[in-house]
Amino acid sequence: MDIDFITEFKANSIVNLEENTPRIKQCFGELTEQEVWVKPNGSLNSMGNLVLHLCGNMTQYIICALGGDADNRERDKEFAATGGYTKDELMHMLSVTVAIAAETIRHSLEPNLLKVHAVQGFELTGIGIINHVCNHYSYHTGQIAFWTKMLKEKDLAFYGGLDLNKRNG
Repeated sequence: MDIDFITEFKANSIVNLEENTPRIKQCFGELTEQEVWVKPNGSLNSMGNLVLHLCGNMTQYIICALGGDADNRERDKEFAATGGYTKDELMHMLSVTVAIAAETIRHSLEPNLLKVHAVQGFELTGIGIINHVCNHYSYHTGQIAFWTKMLKEKDLAFYGGLDLNKRNG
């Protein structure tokens, strides 16, 4: 059986992006508007900041660098915000950004995925860009989930209903 590795990589990357958004939405459903914007100390960001940061990162890396749009990101503003968006507005912004990023990945052709792009001071192939964004999104999703579990003392059951003790094969 012949596998088109580029198509497989793009499809799996899109699944990876799209599985994180409902997890953040679930977390935000557990939190108050105020909890979303709490910064526990000077070295940590609020969950609202993290969502703004995720949108900025996906936009700069995938939509702009891979997709060819102009890069107008103001990264420092993602971390400076102390409010200004409701949970629903943040989730809408994130959902739209992920949808555009997924479409950009879906329509990226092999030469663009193998080409080296300059983004945020780094030189990455299109495949490297997608890999970075997927890992970055999962990383911050985990932070949001951890903080939500800590605040609410509740299992979020992201894998509820699945037997994760099954052996391979």
